[in-house]
Amino acid sequence: MIPRRRSLSLRARVALVSALAATIVIAAIGVAFVVFLRVNSSEQLDRTLDSVSLSVAADTAVPTDVPAGSPEIAALDRYSAAAVSEPVRTTMIDGAAVRAKDVTIAGTLGQVIAVSVPEDALGRAIREQQWQVAGAAVVAIAVAAGLGWLLAGRAVRPLQRLAAATHDVRDDLPSPLPHIRGSREAEDLAEAITLMLDRISKAQNRTRSALGSARDFAAVSAHELRTPLTSMRTDLEVLATMPLSDAQRTEILAELRATERQIEATLTDLESLAVGELSDVADHEDLDLVEVADRCVQESTRRLPGVVVELDAPPTLPMRGLPSGLRMVLENAVTNAARHGLADRVEIGIGRDSRRITVTIDDNGIGVPEHERTTVFDRFARGSSAHPDGSGLGLALIAQQASLHGGTAELTDSPLGGTRLRLELPRTV
Repeated sequence: MIPRRRSLSLRARVALVSALAATIVIAAIGVAFVVFLRVNSSEQLDRTLDSVSLSVAADTAVPTDVPAGSPEIAALDRYSAAAVSEPVRTTMIDGAAVRAKDVTIAGTLGQVIAVSVPEDALGRAIREQQWQVAGAAVVAIAVAAGLGWLLAGRAVRPLQRLAAATHDVRDDLPSPLPHIRGSREAEDLAEAITLMLDRISKAQNRTRSALGSARDFAAVSAHELRTPLTSMRTDLEVLATMPLSDAQRTEILAELRATERQIEATLTDLESLAVGELSDVADHEDLDLVEVADRCVQESTRRLPGVVVELDAPPTLPMRGLPSGLRMVLENAVTNAARHGLADRVEIGIGRDSRRITVTIDDNGIGVPEHERTTVFDRFARGSSAHPDGSGLGLALIAQQASLHGGTAELTDSPLGGTRLRLELPRTV
């Protein structure tokens, strides 16, 4: 396995960014300072040259024998005027750059002398200042990087604690993470990780519970299916090995068909139970309970022509739930009343108040003994009046769906003389 290249730590990144930011700022200030220093020094030299004035001594003789208006005087006046108006300039004297200016000597007839200052001194002074600024810049950059490293260390310490705590997470989730205090981002990250671990823990618990239920479910299912399968195998061996009369063969074939129907019904109900085990609140959707009940009444009337099925409900009742699950509850209740309770009349009632929805299924059948009204909701539990072809899962499916919807199911006496199945469901809309 190729080792993964580790990236720079957040602390190192902050230190580098601090040093880079300091470098940019100091470089900009340094350039501006050098330019200002050069310009300001040049201006100071120019002002110094502008302030120079020259004059002859009092005992110096000034020629006076040149007549006024002579060509010499005119030329001298023109040169003096040009010298006075000429600005400070940069020129070369003996291979060295100098700042020079022509200055008129006071007390003379326009005599001019060139005054100059070497620029080497200026350059040296600027270079010295540049080295000083560069040294200060290096120190400032190092200080900025160091401060960034120290301050970033305090900022990333909560993240380091969080990383150390999450490194210990294994299949068995630990106790809640340590309380993280620091920057808002670190606290938000700690809260997000805590919520994630909580969701994972709940998912693990649901998975363990589902696996436990699946193991129990498989064991009970195998036990319940073994008996009818053994009966079928026995009947098939008799058909294959024993000489039978037509009546005996017809009887055995009838038993085989009944056993096959029982196994098919059991497998269908087992599938419904398994689907219910995998359902949760996230699968719920908006529905109209009255519409679901009305469809059940129409289907039951078609499927059970000898049974009168009626519905007493408001015009509409919106809720959130599993449409297929609620319809299965109503269909199983009507089927149980007709097959096991021998009822020929079933009434479905739907009511509501501010907190809950009540669904009742009344029949005029033989009823369920009071001591069996709790145990018949267990899987593969059959009451004393159960039909032999039943799977023993009908009421277990009803209890499962009631639980999935956050409600309860119970059996009581019915005003019609048989059994009442009562479902209490919370209002979700």
